[in-house]
Amino acid sequence: MGSLHCVCDVDPGRLAEAAKLAPGARLTQSFHEILRDPAVNAVAIATPAESHAPLVRASLLAGKDVFVEKPLCLSPREGRELVDLARDLGRILMVGHLLRYHPAVVSLERLVASGELGAIRYIYSQRLNLGRVRKQENVLWSFAPHDISVILALTGQPPLEVKAHGGRYLHHQVEDATVVLLSFPNNVKAHIFVSWLHPFKEQKLVVVGERRMAVFNDLATTGKLVLHPFTYEAEAANPQLAPQATENVEYDPAEPLQRECSHFLECIQTRRAPLTDGDEGLRVLSVLEACQKALSVPGTAFEPEPARPADPEPGQKATSPRSVHPTATIHPSACVDEGAEIGADTRIWHFCHVSADSTVGSGCSLGQNCFVAPGVTLGHNVKVQNNVSLYTGVTIEDDVFLGPSCVFTNVSNPRSQVERKALYEPTLVRRGASIGANATIVCGVEIGSYAFIAAGAVVTRDVPPYALMSGVPARQVGWMSRHGHRLIADHGGLYRCPESGFTYRDEGSGRLTCLDLPESTALPERFRKGTRSFRSFK
Repeated sequence: MGSLHCVCDVDPGRLAEAAKLAPGARLTQSFHEILRDPAVNAVAIATPAESHAPLVRASLLAGKDVFVEKPLCLSPREGRELVDLARDLGRILMVGHLLRYHPAVVSLERLVASGELGAIRYIYSQRLNLGRVRKQENVLWSFAPHDISVILALTGQPPLEVKAHGGRYLHHQVEDATVVLLSFPNNVKAHIFVSWLHPFKEQKLVVVGERRMAVFNDLATTGKLVLHPFTYEAEAANPQLAPQATENVEYDPAEPLQRECSHFLECIQTRRAPLTDGDEGLRVLSVLEACQKALSVPGTAFEPEPARPADPEPGQKATSPRSVHPTATIHPSACVDEGAEIGADTRIWHFCHVSADSTVGSGCSLGQNCFVAPGVTLGHNVKVQNNVSLYTGVTIEDDVFLGPSCVFTNVSNPRSQVERKALYEPTLVRRGASIGANATIVCGVEIGSYAFIAAGAVVTRDVPPYALMSGVPARQVGWMSRHGHRLIADHGGLYRCPESGFTYRDEGSGRLTCLDLPESTALPERFRKGTRSFRSFK
């Protein structure tokens, strides 16, 4: 389209592909080089969802207009900050809800707005595929934003209630298939089914009105948008629905992605708000978060994104309320910022600092002088010993033990004179893992469930579940049981924990499985009280 100035990717192989597709564009691996380039007035961000917020924020602060692929980010609070920042700086912020630019969907919105279908009764969408599986975001966040965006546009209002169910089958940490039911005013319902664990690809949206039904089938070769008129004889002795001849809806066959990109370029020139601007992305984000909560709490009432609060008076600090469970215990010397979430029965001891936009689950313990940075998430029953700092990018799952003064990082090549806040690398510690005193975890790694990191070890790469890691740099020296005992193989090649009696099997390729419990299952209550403790590692 004549507007591409340069391409940035940390992967040299992807840059080589870009050089073939766009031989006139400059190539770089440095995001900060783009931000500092005065010739660049806008950026398009197509990166993993967890990196959207810092990259969008850095781009806006550098004075660039921003197009970001869906979702806008992973929390409404971050989304509101980005929308406010774009408004305050006078920048264009557009979210890549591609389906809103599909000519068939544009025609469908016009049909609904003109009353051609009659009053909407319900909407059904499904987006299915045997496709790419992600670890950081579930299928709801990966597939559903497009459908939610269209449904909100068709109904013109937020839902009153959200119900959701999902299944975890591949990684046991994120949902691979979800079903969502949205309830709107006037008894309008919307049903969304998304899955990346499905035998064939299907992308279909059905809108049922009181006079006509519309079917948008994005994979159809011809007739992507079809109307199904019908009549209903309610007064007859046997009420019946009588279908009539279907009608194909004609529309401009322009490519949706080209329409979307052209719209962004037009908004840059005219300074008009995009169709899918930051506020629209924020509305979709709010519904996504409600769906995520409803996966664990059925029948969740939807709370619409509140209106932008008035600017504080001069000298007055703008804050959002913190959420601290009544049964949590916080020492008077500890600091818990506004916007932090603290779960039930969690204990926060002397001189700790829990930052805004962080989450500490229930039953956790933070020892003296601990720090939790913005965006950090701790699961339930996490034990953090004294002098541990958890920086942005770190995620700790349930039942994890963090020994005294263990170290986490979020930049692999820090320099004081080089700003890398927008390039934090994520670190994930899976359920039940233990990290010994003074161990160092280099960022960008995943520590598997029930892994055991010895004191003083330096972890530089991913750690498999149940692995015992020791040394500098850390290497695997054995296997550990869920109860923290080193496992010794018997003559049959099986391992048995001396405390719980659980049996483990080496599957080869560096993988150990527990034959008594799935990896993602918490210990049953009867196994939670230890029967003995002894040194099993020398």
